[in-house]
Amino acid sequence: MIRFGTSTWTYEGWQGQVYQRTYPKTAFKRESLGEYYQYRYKGQPLFSTVGNDSTFYRPPTASQLITYLRMMPDHAQMCCKVWEEITIPTYAKHARYGVRAGQPNPNFLNAEAFNQLVLQPYRDAQFQAQTGPFLFEFQQNGLLTDEFVTRLDTFFSRLPTDFTYAVEIRNASFLGARYRDTLYAHGVAHVYNHWSYRPPLAEQHARMTSFTAPFAVLRLLTPLKMTYAAAKARAEPYTRIVEVLPDMRRETVALVMHAAREGRTGHVLVNNRAEGNAPMTVQALVDVIQGGLKGS
Repeated sequence: MIRFGTSTWTYEGWQGQVYQRTYPKTAFKRESLGEYYQYRYKGQPLFSTVGNDSTFYRPPTASQLITYLRMMPDHAQMCCKVWEEITIPTYAKHARYGVRAGQPNPNFLNAEAFNQLVLQPYRDAQFQAQTGPFLFEFQQNGLLTDEFVTRLDTFFSRLPTDFTYAVEIRNASFLGARYRDTLYAHGVAHVYNHWSYRPPLAEQHARMTSFTAPFAVLRLLTPLKMTYAAAKARAEPYTRIVEVLPDMRRETVALVMHAAREGRTGHVLVNNRAEGNAPMTVQALVDVIQGGLKGS
């Protein structure tokens, strides 16, 4: 009922921990996924899912997905971020956007663009069974709650239902009944994200009051009240736990066990920047859950 994984599989710093093979520098990201899924903890495979952050910057091609598919066990999944072209209301004033910087994005929550440019490669590659919930990451923005939720409602009403979807928000003000009810109406999950200046996981659930989909998604990204840059500097080179976050661990276990008791699958994706080493954080969460089950 609970799938654990890391935010990505592409950390060469896990050599000697997750990865025992030697990979050519230019091929590591492409070829290490198979060994990621083979990694065992106490004799059992530890990971049954993985995040793919690179798809935030460009949709994968069918060829890329077929390559992943060849390295993934039948039961394994991949949770891919949705291309930012779908989730940014206004392009940031950043050089990588060129002449579009600072301009409104006409493809923001454009269902047709999502179906054609994001979903179609997954169909072409026959990747559906390995596709976990798509992660719609909405950065902090200036939209009012009513406008954002209305646009979400329209968008998800136009998407096919043979894939699953999850929404991650950085505007804490969006949390509430209208947002919850809209996600529930479409069977879309709220992403409980442990990130910088978001409310704690338990508080997010208290504001939501219930899960909104047949599955739950948690992303453990950084310590609370800490910038991304500070979390990165603190955690590098990602080879050990630099600080245990007991509240994060406790609230994660409580949420996924709550979801499992209700018959919902849990997806937990852990980033190195949370505690310093994502595989070790996953190991600790698994130990707590297994210990609780043995004691119950």
